[in-house]
Amino acid sequence: MGTLILLRHGQSEWNLQNRFTGFKDVELTDQGRVEAKEAGELLAKHNIAIDHVFTSTLKRANHTAEIALANAGLSADKVRKNDGTFEMTYEPDLRERDYGDLTGLNKDETRAKFGDEQVHIWRRSYDTPPPGGECLKDVVEKRVRPYYEAEIKPMLEEGKNILIAAHGNSLRAMLIILGVETPDTINEAEMPTGKPLAFDVETVGGALVFENRRFLD
Repeated sequence: MGTLILLRHGQSEWNLQNRFTGFKDVELTDQGRVEAKEAGELLAKHNIAIDHVFTSTLKRANHTAEIALANAGLSADKVRKNDGTFEMTYEPDLRERDYGDLTGLNKDETRAKFGDEQVHIWRRSYDTPPPGGECLKDVVEKRVRPYYEAEIKPMLEEGKNILIAAHGNSLRAMLIILGVETPDTINEAEMPTGKPLAFDVETVGGALVFENRRFLD
């Protein structure tokens, strides 16, 4: 049995400003760094050893991973790999959803301009993208699923403990790919910033099964 941890980055500067962030590479706030620290302390509390870390190429996610690992007592030389070395995998396919023309806009001002219903569709529709951007279906099928199948799934099949530090929408995409949510239920799945979501992972009949879903506390 292995463990999979999904960790949304801590609060970012544009989270605080209520702006659509997407691919924009913004920093964590002080609160975001505290959230990352507390995530690491939870990993230590539950004595979860990490074999490999996957994160996006955006600094709010990889800084969250680095802070969490340090506060879990899992500095670079203590996270295990087969060859005894450590390398965090930085992957562009794990980036946040591209909000296209909405990037940088204040969400409340965008609702005032385009209407609540239209903005809700852009934010929560599975297959309707914002202008110039991606819908969640794009994130699932064009980015996260192919990467998961090629790089993450084989490690889970080996029973490794995996941490994925990424973004609200790339992690929602992961929940669909794991089979624990569907396009119809995904809007009910919240991913709070800095709160580790854990699964026990087993192989049953040749297939991976994700059980005991819980936020660490």
